[in-house]
Amino acid sequence: MGKIIAFANQKGGVGKSTTVVSLGAYFGSRGKKVLCVDADAQGNTTTGFGVSKKGLLFSTYEVLIGQCRIQDAIIETETENVSILPATSALANAEINLVDLDNRLQRLKAALMTCRLAYDYIFIDCPPALGLVTLNALTAADSVLIPMTAEYLSLEGLSQLYETIKIVKSKYNSGLDIEGILFTMYDNRLNLSLQVVEEVKKFFPNQVYETKIPRNVRLSEAPSHGKPVFAYDRSSKGAEAYEMVAHEMLGEPLELDKKPRHFIFRRR
Repeated sequence: MGKIIAFANQKGGVGKSTTVVSLGAYFGSRGKKVLCVDADAQGNTTTGFGVSKKGLLFSTYEVLIGQCRIQDAIIETETENVSILPATSALANAEINLVDLDNRLQRLKAALMTCRLAYDYIFIDCPPALGLVTLNALTAADSVLIPMTAEYLSLEGLSQLYETIKIVKSKYNSGLDIEGILFTMYDNRLNLSLQVVEEVKKFFPNQVYETKIPRNVRLSEAPSHGKPVFAYDRSSKGAEAYEMVAHEMLGEPLELDKKPRHFIFRRR
């Protein structure tokens, strides 16, 4: 049964989609069957895997409001072993339309339960808000991975998200845990970055990944080419960092994988 991980932070621009795409691609290269759920109306995870939003019959929105089965909306990406539940701009209407529906916080969970056995991992890219769509993701998830930048304003956002996680855990999903806190766009030359990391470690001991994702041009360029960074530039610092995070998630030694891996990516 696939492990469901929600990638959440109500602050935008912290690398949630990049993290979902990168880890999804790497886990796929390891032979893991991965489903990436794009729950953000911006659809960055969708485009990050090279999937065009034009002409999509179904998406996360239709699944949430019950207009289709999740199996009808899932499509295979050009990345090996990775499928996606895509998002379009229609998902922006979900917050309004979910309000009047039955079991409005359980709808994504119910859909995922019908396909969970087909995957080893299910990654949910949450929107940058603590609304009904994010609450659906947290209710469905086994754990939450929190990408964040090493800035003081990010600490306030982390505190708000943690309070939301506690509420969801107490009322809707008792098994919800924190998978880990991942620092992105990290610059180890800045004293501020080091201070923020130490502050987070005080409140979340043993939950901060040792690996930090650096600011990297290749990571920024890859989405515009519709490719995960591993397919765009396998040797980049960004790709190496996400590989290290994957090793941490799997409980493996923190060293780069010496076994050559083929990141299959074919244009549609």
